[in-house]
Amino acid sequence: MTQNIYDNESFFTGYSRLPRSVEGLDGAPEWPTLRAMLPEMSGRRAVDLGCGLGWFCRWARQNGAASALGLDVSEKMLHRARAETDDPAIAYQRADLEQLDLPPAAFDLAYSSLALHYLENLDGMLRVVYRALAPGGWLVFSAEHPMTTAPVAPGWMTAAEGHQSWPVDNYLNEGPRSTDWLVKGVIKQHRTIARYLNLLISLGFAISRVEEWGPSSEQVAAHPEWANEAQRPAFLLVAARKN
Repeated sequence: MTQNIYDNESFFTGYSRLPRSVEGLDGAPEWPTLRAMLPEMSGRRAVDLGCGLGWFCRWARQNGAASALGLDVSEKMLHRARAETDDPAIAYQRADLEQLDLPPAAFDLAYSSLALHYLENLDGMLRVVYRALAPGGWLVFSAEHPMTTAPVAPGWMTAAEGHQSWPVDNYLNEGPRSTDWLVKGVIKQHRTIARYLNLLISLGFAISRVEEWGPSSEQVAAHPEWANEAQRPAFLLVAARKN
């Protein structure tokens, strides 16, 4: 089962204070780029894999989606999502993405924001997603960039500690990484960019766009605290279409 760190009280409290939790999609610095990678929403049946507080489901409906299904393993996240949603065309369900089961050809868009790097069985989940998409359906997702999930090489400090480079260690050695973020012992799955893209290709997806997101100079000017994020890409963003 996916590590359900979001139901940890300390983690959830800390996460709830982040700008992306308070301000929604507009509080996520990568959102403008990710939004530009999405297809036209009108009439689409959307599923949000790791929906969190439900921000994308509500945005999808406000932008013309016919329906939106939000899936998440965290009861705390789903409780907040349901409390903040008043739309009968939006449904939320508890689901472990490691053991995902979706009906075939039921969706036109599968979306996921910063969830896939928690999954050990990513290939199994993507197989289910591919089957669940109608012909011509889209998968658009963001994940923590592999340069972030790979550890910093021993003996080096991060840019935040004074260095202007981000050497990584064991980049090609994929697998679980334990990190301290909001709480100790958060497990993320490190995999290379090639692994992400080749999984999609092997399933039959046509990759339409890939972005290695870091803040623009304009964003850094507006948010100086993001300056360190410009040293290396923070997020991997991918849009792919089912053939």
